[in-house]
Amino acid sequence: MMAEFKMAQLRHFVWVVEYKGFHAAAEKACRTQPAISLSIKDLENKLGTAVFEKRNARTTLIELTPFGQEFLPKAKELIAHHDRLSLDMSLLREHKTGHLRIASVPSIACRMLPDVLSQFVKNLPDLHVSFYDDNSEAVLRMVENQQVDLGIASLWHQDEHSDKTFTPIWEDRIGVVCRFDHPLADANELHWKALRQQRLIRNGTSRLLEDSEAAPLLEDSQFYISSMMSLIAMLEAGVGITTLPWFAFPKDSATLRFIPLSEPQVIRHIGLVQLSDKSLSPAAQALADFIIESTKK
Repeated sequence: MMAEFKMAQLRHFVWVVEYKGFHAAAEKACRTQPAISLSIKDLENKLGTAVFEKRNARTTLIELTPFGQEFLPKAKELIAHHDRLSLDMSLLREHKTGHLRIASVPSIACRMLPDVLSQFVKNLPDLHVSFYDDNSEAVLRMVENQQVDLGIASLWHQDEHSDKTFTPIWEDRIGVVCRFDHPLADANELHWKALRQQRLIRNGTSRLLEDSEAAPLLEDSQFYISSMMSLIAMLEAGVGITTLPWFAFPKDSATLRFIPLSEPQVIRHIGLVQLSDKSLSPAAQALADFIIESTKK
């Protein structure tokens, strides 16, 4: 039968050797000398042989048996491995190491996450982060397939996603985006019917209008563009107009204008998405908590 070692007994053995005596080892362990002697005796019973030579009553010299000499480096190796593993798990538990995988819709990825992630990883040099940005449907698929630990997206028709937990964090209003010289560019706000005579470009966020009175705009759209980069290029070229949430609007654009949609007022809710039956990794849970706390300020 294989011996099952206790780490405390291995440490006591090594300390007796390193500190050259049971008394000094007892002081190191904050134990009594008889307790250290019993610990070594139990270790020897498990090993089936002695690790120290019998002590001469006339001397306190500690001498290893031949077996003890062979066992000493093995004991040190086992202690070092245990301590490395314990430290690794402690760092992992405290999210100071490991691999964090997150996915987000582009608007939050561009507007919010640079500052959030910069603050979050400030003192975590050994935490590796893989970050993906895509539309909400793609982010939800990555969460479902467990390709990421945490998703940041909108959750349309929550009743269709009973397998997910959604924690709302941000909300932004839908508006009309057009070029600065477009006839609608100087409006303070717009009714959806004012858009029906315009060349409309539908995009991934247009489905936010599906359950509103502005739903006919989806059928009126002449173009559909999935890529935000291509959409912005088309808008800047004056090809047409579109609807976008405020966070998705390029905030430094000198070419485009954002006009809030007044009728209907459509609000997009964005939040943290995770699988209901799966616990987050320590790093992902720490990030989720950090985002929740930082948005309260």
